[in-house]
Amino acid sequence: MGKIVVCTMLSIDGYTDGAGGDVMAMPMDAAFAQHNIDRTRTATSFLFGATTYRGALTYWPAQHNNPDASPLNHYIAKRYADGIPITVVSDTLTTDETGPWRDQTTIVRRADSHNAVAKLREQDGDALMFGSRTLWTDLLAHGLIDELHLMIGPKIVAGDHRAFTGVPETNLHLIGVRTWGGSDNVVLSYATNRQ
Repeated sequence: MGKIVVCTMLSIDGYTDGAGGDVMAMPMDAAFAQHNIDRTRTATSFLFGATTYRGALTYWPAQHNNPDASPLNHYIAKRYADGIPITVVSDTLTTDETGPWRDQTTIVRRADSHNAVAKLREQDGDALMFGSRTLWTDLLAHGLIDELHLMIGPKIVAGDHRAFTGVPETNLHLIGVRTWGGSDNVVLSYATNRQ
């Protein structure tokens, strides 16, 4: 049985981005990069909304052969280049927009998203979600998320998008806490009741 795993960063005041949707306002550091690569190593597929997918598509293909990219970025870019399956939930994304990821990308329309995600959970391995706040909060509200790995950053960003908007009261179980020397970021990992 597979899992749907959310990996996201939150500011200490509970936002997923800064004012005006500025993701770069978040306190991303080497610990953030290491955590992302560690989660990517365990993933058998990715699950994104269209905005996150488009952002990844504009960044990661160029990192694969970029001599100036960090080893961590090379690893993540290689996972994409090696054809890891990607499911994108979107009513606007078209196959023509998938570029070099065309053969590994499955586009699912919003009306079909809950059924498609339920099928992903029936497969072995973790479907990993980065970003995609609108999608993962909807899936969490409908009982379709298995784990949340929340990197809490030591910054008040007074942003525009609170992490759990629209999610009803939900019990979670702490399954891990991780810190890094030299970083004030901390990862709190939770399982939902399915675990």
